[in-house]
Amino acid sequence: MSITAQELPETGTPIPVKKPNPEQNKEEKKPVNKEVVNIPEVQKDTVVNDSVKKPKAFLEYRIESSAKDYKRIDRKGNTITLYNEAKIIYGDITIEAGKIIINNNTGDVFAYGILKDSLGYTQRPVFSQGSNIVKPDSIIFNKNSQKALTFNSETTQGEFNVIAETTKKVNDSVFYMQNARFTTSKNPENPEYYFLARKIKFVPNKKIVTGLVNMYIADVPTPLGLPFAYFPMTTERKSGIIIPSFGNNNSQGYFLQNGGYYFAVNDYMDLTLLGDYFTNGSYGGRVESNYSVRYKFNGSVRFLYENQLQSERGFSDFAQTSRYNLNWQHSQDAKSNPSSRFSASVNLGSSQFFRQSFNQVNQSATLVNNLSSSISYSKAFPGEPQVNFSTSVTHNQNTNTNAVNLTLPTLQGSVSRIFPFAPKEGTKKGVIENINLQYNLRGENRITTTDEDFFTDKMFDNAVMGLKHSIPIATNFKVGYFSFSANANYDENWVFETFRQSLVENESGVFETVRDTINGFDAYRTYSYGASVGTTVYGGWKSKNPESKVQAIRHIIRPNLSYSANPSFDEYYDRLATEQGLDAPGREEQFYSRFDGTLFGAPGRNFSSSINLGVQNNIEAKVRDSDSTKTDLKKVQILKSLNFNTSYNLAGDSLNWSPLQIRGVIPITKNIDINLDANFDPYALDNNNNRINTFNINNGGSLLRLTRAGFRTSFRLSSTDFENDDEKDPSKVNDRTMQNGGRADGLFGEPLDTSLDEPLEPKKQDVNVNKDRYRFKVPWSLNFAYTMTYNNAQRQNAINQQSLMVSGDLELSPRWSIGGNTGYDFANKGISFTTLRFQRDLESFNMSFNWTPIGPRNSWFFFIGIKASALSDIKWDQRRQPDPTF
Repeated sequence: MSITAQELPETGTPIPVKKPNPEQNKEEKKPVNKEVVNIPEVQKDTVVNDSVKKPKAFLEYRIESSAKDYKRIDRKGNTITLYNEAKIIYGDITIEAGKIIINNNTGDVFAYGILKDSLGYTQRPVFSQGSNIVKPDSIIFNKNSQKALTFNSETTQGEFNVIAETTKKVNDSVFYMQNARFTTSKNPENPEYYFLARKIKFVPNKKIVTGLVNMYIADVPTPLGLPFAYFPMTTERKSGIIIPSFGNNNSQGYFLQNGGYYFAVNDYMDLTLLGDYFTNGSYGGRVESNYSVRYKFNGSVRFLYENQLQSERGFSDFAQTSRYNLNWQHSQDAKSNPSSRFSASVNLGSSQFFRQSFNQVNQSATLVNNLSSSISYSKAFPGEPQVNFSTSVTHNQNTNTNAVNLTLPTLQGSVSRIFPFAPKEGTKKGVIENINLQYNLRGENRITTTDEDFFTDKMFDNAVMGLKHSIPIATNFKVGYFSFSANANYDENWVFETFRQSLVENESGVFETVRDTINGFDAYRTYSYGASVGTTVYGGWKSKNPESKVQAIRHIIRPNLSYSANPSFDEYYDRLATEQGLDAPGREEQFYSRFDGTLFGAPGRNFSSSINLGVQNNIEAKVRDSDSTKTDLKKVQILKSLNFNTSYNLAGDSLNWSPLQIRGVIPITKNIDINLDANFDPYALDNNNNRINTFNINNGGSLLRLTRAGFRTSFRLSSTDFENDDEKDPSKVNDRTMQNGGRADGLFGEPLDTSLDEPLEPKKQDVNVNKDRYRFKVPWSLNFAYTMTYNNAQRQNAINQQSLMVSGDLELSPRWSIGGNTGYDFANKGISFTTLRFQRDLESFNMSFNWTPIGPRNSWFFFIGIKASALSDIKWDQRRQPDPTF
């Protein structure tokens, strides 16, 4: 670089301009231009693109410092001392301590605590860089190299608390530690457990890589150790290996269960692959995936498969069974598309999967008798009238009988209600203006099969399909206090195959009915009509005493009288005859319909005309609140419902009256209701216990004969029922239990989460140390379910069903909880499904023991493991599975 300068005269007089000499310019023009052109080129090549970097400034950032007591500068030693609540900020690095010394000669910064006589050291150093915070006893930091050395440092990274004797900070993202303890305990100074590592490389928010490490429990070393270890510390989901659990059982031998790999596919879904293996050759696998797109949809998919072997090949008791289960749950956000919706709830598989699985600990699922599934899509087309369309695939499976019913698919369409004679403005009045009609369409492809034929060609052997068109027409009007309505319904049924029946003589000379399938389109049409009239009667009582507890009672009675008729459709029936068209000798004339066995069945051949009678009752009261400060009356239901129903068949030639049905719901408390039902028959029985066309009162009996009675109640009591509303904590429902068809009230036992193979965590409570030993509030809950059925339809005079089921939970302390469920079947005289469970919250650990002491599901399960998800593979479980039945 070159710099040229000049000085102006002090007088400020201008410098005269020197006129150039033309001859001299000609001679010097070439070298002058050469010099002017070449200098920038040399500067560009040798200076601008030179690889030598500019030297750094002595301090990359400005140091900001402060102290409460004093800030002393030593000019001779070139040091600065900050005392009491000292603080320095250097870039993104902040150091706070009781005393800080800055040596400007070496660039070192020393930070210490302040020694107090009675309190020991106070204001210990706090070193923070970005989001990383370290709390050591002392710090040595070099502001030039930005390296640091800390002693007895404590830091928190994710779920880990790390305490190291010596920590060396190399740069912003790497720390080296010596004799470090790391734990997930909330009390790192006195943890229940910790891992001691001699050497550690620590990358904040990413990983911990250690040398020799072993586990300490209550400061006692254990033989659990590794020559090296890797602990991920990221807060994001990462793919990784899932450590299996091990053990043995009586049927399959030693095993490894629930081991596999977890794939964090992307931000919208994950994938888990798990497997089981037993030494006798049995194996199983499980695939699970959760997915979610915000504001659109979310769901989960789980598929389980097991190949179970009993005994050994070649032995007489050897058996092999394959079982599977598929569970899919999908829900759509209502805001994503208001006019269309897709949902799925699938639970299908082998009927005995949950009862015989060697990896099943969900007790509620083992008691489910039905598996059901539904996948549906619906679409609405707005307008006037609105058109709705939906299609669904349904599945229902009885796990006791192995019967499977499918609809593949079901189509439904409808046009909203139309009032053709209604005025364009104003309300609808009279019979004509209230006439309305709509259109409904339903089509099904129904399949009935068994568990063995499911997903084979045989499942379609008994498939039937058809379409039903329905047009209901109705109107209503009022006359005084009475409401009248009239209705009619037109149905047209389309089928694609019918059945012809004939009598064929077999080898023994006996005529048998033979059915032949006739493929092709066919249809039949039916109609029905009816009318009803009803009113509402109010009865009331009001207290004259303003201090009375009950101030008023209101009785609401809703009587209803209706008529319905279904004509006879004889035109769809044919005479059952031989192939020659003759009746079989010795047999009465019989008729059949070619639509017998179709999807919606055959039309009715008998004319039906009946009058239906019904009365609904409801009783309410207004009472004074027990709180004298509240002046408003409180509404209380004395009788929720008491309904009477019967009918009279006008077209029948005998037994015209149907039994009188009584249904009632009586509230006992706010959470307890009693459900009652009874049937009373007006007709008597003959000597063979068959109904006869004689009233029971004319046969020497009472006016009505009790044929059936039922009593049911279920309720929940808990300690929160006796507390204020703001103290109550509603119970949680396990999603996996409900997906498998279980109950949410715990009557069949609390399930274990099989995906993690550990029990559900007990309810957390905020309690201080003083309440850990002495507790004045002991939370508890009890669930009761009682049912009783009395049957006397044919003079049985017996209670054929009576059972009581109880489940409950009790928290003995903030960390101890016990629970269980049991019951008794009074009709069969036996104890129902019984389980006992014990849970202990060990702060950093969970421990549980579940026991089914009696019955075919006799088993137990013990588990202890670390709560933190980063160390969830550090666990131990032992179980005794129920013996499988092949």
